[in-house]
Amino acid sequence: MFDQPNESFKKTAFWNTAGLYLAYAVLIGLILFLDLKIPLGVAVDVLYILVVLLTFWSNNIRVTILIAIVSSVLTAGVFLYQPLVPEMWKVIFNRLIAIFAIWVTAILIAMRKSAEDKRNRAIFDREEALKTVKILHGLLPICASCKKIRNDKGYWEQMESYIRDHSEAEFSHGICPECAERLYPQYYKRK
Repeated sequence: MFDQPNESFKKTAFWNTAGLYLAYAVLIGLILFLDLKIPLGVAVDVLYILVVLLTFWSNNIRVTILIAIVSSVLTAGVFLYQPLVPEMWKVIFNRLIAIFAIWVTAILIAMRKSAEDKRNRAIFDREEALKTVKILHGLLPICASCKKIRNDKGYWEQMESYIRDHSEAEFSHGICPECAERLYPQYYKRK
């Protein structure tokens, strides 16, 4: 999933990214043109939300924030550029609502991308952990007397060797009190 991409993937990603940037620029230009040609009272600037929504397909949260900034600046800039109209409070109110909608959309997209990044990171970490974990499962044929385990090739081997070879466990030997008393009674002191 997070492996190094091959050369054709890099080229495709470049053209996809370039295509997205071109779409952003064309849409912003078209909306700006409409906003300049249509009188101030019409809320054309709300269409900038479409450009912000397009940033959802970008992998970079900064692109979403940058488009929101550009859209907000253009919304305010056209207001300052256009001649005054009667009932200016409606125009100001429409422009403020448009800027608010642009930023709410941008913040929601940024939150969604952040959540997706965390999810993808967690999946990647889990897959990496699963690659390093060796788990013994199934039935293990074990001798009732000497406790040797029969391996897949049919040979009997010490339990410690089998578990060491089929898992990440290592063994360290000691002796329990019952065996110490039974095997070395002269050295074992009763308490």
